Amino acid sequence: MSIEERKGVIAGLLAVSCWAGFILVSRVGGQSSLGALDVMALRFLVGGMLLLPFVRGRLWLNWRGLSLAMVGGVGYCLMVYQGFRYTSAVHASVMLPGLIPFGAALFSYLILAEKPVRVRMVGLSLIALGGVLMLSSIGGAGSVVGDLWLFGAVLAWALYTVLARRWQVPPMTGAVTTGVGSAILFLPIYFLFLPVKLAQAAWADIIMQGFYQGVIATVVAMLLYLRAVASIGPSAVGALMALVPVLSGFAAVPLLGESLSPQEMMALALTSLGAWLASGLFFRRKAASLGSDIHADG
Repeated sequence: MSIEERKGVIAGLLAVSCWAGFILVSRVGGQSSLGALDVMALRFLVGGMLLLPFVRGRLWLNWRGLSLAMVGGVGYCLMVYQGFRYTSAVHASVMLPGLIPFGAALFSYLILAEKPVRVRMVGLSLIALGGVLMLSSIGGAGSVVGDLWLFGAVLAWALYTVLARRWQVPPMTGAVTTGVGSAILFLPIYFLFLPVKLAQAAWADIIMQGFYQGVIATVVAMLLYLRAVASIGPSAVGALMALVPVLSGFAAVPLLGESLSPQEMMALALTSLGAWLASGLFFRRKAASLGSDIHADG
């Protein structure tokens, strides 16, 4: 593995940590008096203001920029925050990041003609098995409505990831275009035409959602994510995102008081193993070792 790839993996793992917190914080927001549109507004308002000083030369005012903002910003956030109003964090921990590798692999094949290697296919199969176990768990607190919203969010994020790779979007440009672009598209409609519930919400909920969604999810995680995509590719990064279930699933038990059955623990373990295989790290390490042996023999 090259130095550039190692940096990409580190950025991806840091993004994983941000996403784990995102699931927990978003579930708290889904149980609060804040609606999905209110959480979106907080995310775009705070994130857009933080990114505004970096707009010069980085905000794509073209159809590509519009696509990134609509797909990875407005579209993704609308569906994911709606999903968190109906499903538990444990359930969403596998449902949301667990399906992203499939969406990323699908769009990578359709748009980039990138075919997954055999090891990655095994990893994706394990992730699928983990998803089935989680969805069929008696203790799961998911719902059909929540699943459909999260499935739409998975497709939106996977498409956004592949488009960012195909268009070679620099990390800061992607963050600015998605964050500021989403604010420009959504906030005027929200404040002028949509029901605003911020005045009825508790200040603690507003501060928590505004900080995490606006600072961590919009700026920090986005920069890390796009940095990883540029280094190791969308399929590998999408697979690394499936490590989120381990962190968020187990953390949801003590922090949110959710239950975790043996079957759900098995689902988390299978998803974690599948993510490691599907990320391509095992394949690259094996290839590097083989290359080293060949070089030594020569």
